[in-house]
Amino acid sequence: MESKATASLTIPGVRAVESMDDLGAHTPAARAVSPDGDVLLLVPGGSAAARAAAYAQDDEVTCVMEITDVAPVAVAHRIRGRAWVGGWLTPVRDRERAAAAALLARRHPLGELLGIGEALAEGGGGWALLRLEVGEACVDDLWGADAVEPEDFATAAPDPLAPHEAELLQHLHAAHDDQMRGLCSLLGDHPDRACGTRGRAIPVALDRFGLRVRFPDAPGNPFDARFDFPEPVRNISELRRAMHTLFDAAAD
Repeated sequence: MESKATASLTIPGVRAVESMDDLGAHTPAARAVSPDGDVLLLVPGGSAAARAAAYAQDDEVTCVMEITDVAPVAVAHRIRGRAWVGGWLTPVRDRERAAAAALLARRHPLGELLGIGEALAEGGGGWALLRLEVGEACVDDLWGADAVEPEDFATAAPDPLAPHEAELLQHLHAAHDDQMRGLCSLLGDHPDRACGTRGRAIPVALDRFGLRVRFPDAPGNPFDARFDFPEPVRNISELRRAMHTLFDAAAD
């Protein structure tokens, strides 16, 4: 399953806004974070972003990438959060293209199947490979808004569940409705707020630290609850054990 997070680029002075997931009916665009903390972006060679970066001198083209995180399950108010990454946009230079293209291909299996990595390494194939050097970043989600230092952005480890989150949430939603509703017993002193109402409890977010579930409320207004795992999980096997522990605790 593909991530439901979408991203767009805004370049001051350039009227066009390039959508990372609506770049045309051809090969999908891709993005990845390099080991140095830069964001690698794959855009059509004739796009406004590619043209602006091609004429850049001394990193003079500023750019903001906005990421919208959307729950991969059918639920009202699906936006889980937004993030903004600002910095300087430049083309990836020839001597760095092979490594950057290989990274994009590894992060995006579809791109690897379509030969995007080879095309980029050999000269483009109708695509442009850009680098967004991060100068600032911020996140706005359920827990509020906060800034992210470029150094923290560069050293942050990818969540091991991210490639599987959509599929896992959809499975929990389709096959474990009773267990999702049963988690209401873990809501502290007021479990009746969720357990005493009708409607489904919908899993809306999953990461290595825990599960987020949206419960129906008595007046019909849903609310989210976070269930933390005893310790961060590192893979699907550890996730399976953590989920069983969570379900067993709710059943007691």
